[in-house]
Amino acid sequence: MWKARLSELEFDERELSAVLDTLNSEWITAGPRTEAFEKAFAELTDTAEAVAVSNGTAALFLALRALGIGPGDEVLCPSLTFVATAAAIIHCGATPVLVDIVSLSNPTLDPDDAASKITSRTKALLPVHYAGIPADMDRLCELAEVHGLFLVEDAAHAPGARFAGQACGSFGAAGCFSFFGNKNITTAEGGMITTSDPLLAKRLRLLRSHGMTVTSWDREKGRPAHYDVLEFGFNFRFDDIRAALGLVQLEKLPQINQRRAELAQRYTRAFAEIDCGLILPLASSTVPKEPAYHIYPVVCDSSEERDRMASLLKEEGFQTSIHYPPIHQFTAYRRLDSSVGLPVTEAFASRELTLPLYPSLTDTQVNDIVSSTVAAVYERRR
Repeated sequence: MWKARLSELEFDERELSAVLDTLNSEWITAGPRTEAFEKAFAELTDTAEAVAVSNGTAALFLALRALGIGPGDEVLCPSLTFVATAAAIIHCGATPVLVDIVSLSNPTLDPDDAASKITSRTKALLPVHYAGIPADMDRLCELAEVHGLFLVEDAAHAPGARFAGQACGSFGAAGCFSFFGNKNITTAEGGMITTSDPLLAKRLRLLRSHGMTVTSWDREKGRPAHYDVLEFGFNFRFDDIRAALGLVQLEKLPQINQRRAELAQRYTRAFAEIDCGLILPLASSTVPKEPAYHIYPVVCDSSEERDRMASLLKEEGFQTSIHYPPIHQFTAYRRLDSSVGLPVTEAFASRELTLPLYPSLTDTQVNDIVSSTVAAVYERRR
């Protein structure tokens, strides 16, 4: 049906071989490959520790829970993100305080709006590196330090991204990543928490596996079978099958991100040459930001133009999406607080369209998508 889907899996015989080797090893739950994947991911993010978990949502929840976030606490996060960001806060018993984005060309958490919403109950900042564009970590780290807040990064879009030369996922207390099927690297489902705090890492490992002091892999390595449960944890374990995929994908990540950057720049140059009036957030992301180019968002003149563009691109065989409907406009959140108004987020979300972006997308496909997009713009404006 599609000439170009929104995203594609970038697997080959290397992933297949790694999975088959794992199956033949007769150890498929969390074990040596999980440990190797964690070590390699910590190296990617320049952190001391990485803790693999079952998915990105679990990573967010577990990081907040391990930091002691709970009932009565507030956590600042953007509304322009996948709902899991706020849901993780809610499942800790805390309250998400939704913050606006900087601008239509910089859809990351606004430090000024965040500063205005800090109260005595605020315990953490949870910025999102939207589309792989790093948030303003200089100002957000300063804000966290001045007010004594934890800083936890939602880096689901940003493996390999950097801000001022520092890896996303290495700022603050913890960074949280996702390996869902559409991410820059994928293990189908899966997540990772990065930190340089050894005590936090120890608690994360405890909480992800029922609070048990001994794991199955520990026993396989010869540790005593007797164990204690230090606190009531969860089953958010990773496994060696997915870790095998992750290790191969991680080896490919530099090439994956480089190709994503090339394609994003090709989009940007083509749109700039035609000057069709679209706002291009990735084109506005300059030093000190080094994005991971997870998605390619464009911002139209109006919601009507956006919807017409999506319809015409679909007719041409090009899949698109919207990233994201604002959290504060969902029914479930309105039941909690119907008074939230975030004008920049609302304007962005009503006019944003996500175009296909993945390494195996061809230059010709990008040119065709640009042509169809521009035709849709001009048809609407005639």
